[in-house]
Amino acid sequence: MYTPINQWAEDDRPREKFLLKGKSALSDSELLAILIGSGSRNESAVQLCQRILALASNNLNQLGKLSVQHLMEFKGIGEAKAISIAAALELGRRRRNEDVLELDKITSSKAVFQIMQPIIGELLHEEFWVLYLNNSNKVIHKAQLSKGGITGTVVDTRIVFKIALEYNAISLILTHNHPSGKLLASESDKEITRKLKLAGQHMDILILDHIIITERSFYSFNDEGIF
Repeated sequence: MYTPINQWAEDDRPREKFLLKGKSALSDSELLAILIGSGSRNESAVQLCQRILALASNNLNQLGKLSVQHLMEFKGIGEAKAISIAAALELGRRRRNEDVLELDKITSSKAVFQIMQPIIGELLHEEFWVLYLNNSNKVIHKAQLSKGGITGTVVDTRIVFKIALEYNAISLILTHNHPSGKLLASESDKEITRKLKLAGQHMDILILDHIIITERSFYSFNDEGIF
């Protein structure tokens, strides 16, 4: 007897299962069911996708060879759903063919300058960015935390660490630019560094450095011994 997905136990619903247990816990048919959203009156999305996969010998490479018109032969699969399946499989094919992105590894303050100078080094206003690092000191995310005027910005500590938790960052490097070109740390620069460093200690997230970027050079709190 057919039971609609919204009446299944929460752990058995593909979207809820994805959120609760992660994408690797889902079968191929459950992942496809998320793509198409719904089945037909007599068949759930998962059951429909099981039938589609069976036609392709339960092989995703074979499924990727099916045309939109072929997929539309299944009751419950219209043109939009067929295109969604074909597009997802094409993305998977392209992903396999792409090189794995090599993350930037931070080995020195100069490495930070080389990453950030093209982004903020020549701006006429000040921006505050954070580099989020994994346990190998590789940059897993870069985020602009504020954008201000010529003389300064305001940084929300909560957002800095909210992003760190989202990306499972182990450590952070603070960085901002000085449009004036002056390589001196202001009192406000020092204060925000102390504030973030203290907050990080409570969360076991290290602040490794704070680097001021200008068009041609940089100033590292850590290198200068004031960190």
